[in-house]
Amino acid sequence: MNIIVTSIFVDDQDKALNFYTETLGFVKKHDVPAGEFRWITLVSPDNQEGTELLLEPNDNPAASDYQSKLMEQGIPATMFGVEDVQKEYDRLLKHDVKFTMEPTKMGNNTIAVFDDTCGNLIQIIDY
Repeated sequence: MNIIVTSIFVDDQDKALNFYTETLGFVKKHDVPAGEFRWITLVSPDNQEGTELLLEPNDNPAASDYQSKLMEQGIPATMFGVEDVQKEYDRLLKHDVKFTMEPTKMGNNTIAVFDDTCGNLIQIIDY
């Protein structure tokens, strides 16, 4: 069994698509109309046949509540692996990304947390 798609709730699909592609560097794989919304998936530029990230609209009250509660409590919605957290932190600061946690050593890893501008905190970790 493999994970082929995972989703993250976003409050604005267009804004999320722009942030996740232009700022973070993901590649758009699918962008298909789905009723009043779209089925938008992204992949890593390093693994374009790998797991897809679905930018899921948070129009469902349960999804909206879940998303806002995670944000209020400072809990990241998901985690992305990067080669060098400090280097990625510095790169993203140049794009005006707002961090809620600067690079911090946790055991053998370094993590940082930023706001994706679409209602989520995202954690990055070196791998």
